[in-house]
Amino acid sequence: MRCPNYTGFKSRLGGRAEAAPKLDLDPAALGRALGRTLQRGVASWYGPGFHGQRTASGEPYDMHELTAAHKSLPFGTRLLVQNPRTGKQVVVRINDRGPFVAGRVIDLSRAAARALGMLQRGHDTVVLREVLGDEVDALLVSAEASISLR
Repeated sequence: MRCPNYTGFKSRLGGRAEAAPKLDLDPAALGRALGRTLQRGVASWYGPGFHGQRTASGEPYDMHELTAAHKSLPFGTRLLVQNPRTGKQVVVRINDRGPFVAGRVIDLSRAAARALGMLQRGHDTVVLREVLGDEVDALLVSAEASISLR
């Protein structure tokens, strides 16, 4: 039996690979105003070794907050990060620069990685989407209240 996320190796050998499963998420059901998909790729997380140190935005890094590091998005940008493998999602705020590992698109805080179910693995494939509207701050507060971050 194959893993449900298995897409085959035919594309490397010159054939056609099976299509990867698509996210079938209805924005209205999520209770969020979602914009376009910004990126798909591998996310990792960083935590204890950086806790309390200054981020690129100047604020101290808190591994218990829903924050992330991205190479080019402006500080303060809110993103919905979706993990297709686990079906979980979380809204994060960009407050740092990175990741500095080739092939990675975002570095998440420990709390965000835990919310996405990728804490043990250390990295996972994610989809980054815009979050639109004035409801973002309320979403962050309700998300932090509903998740055990520590």
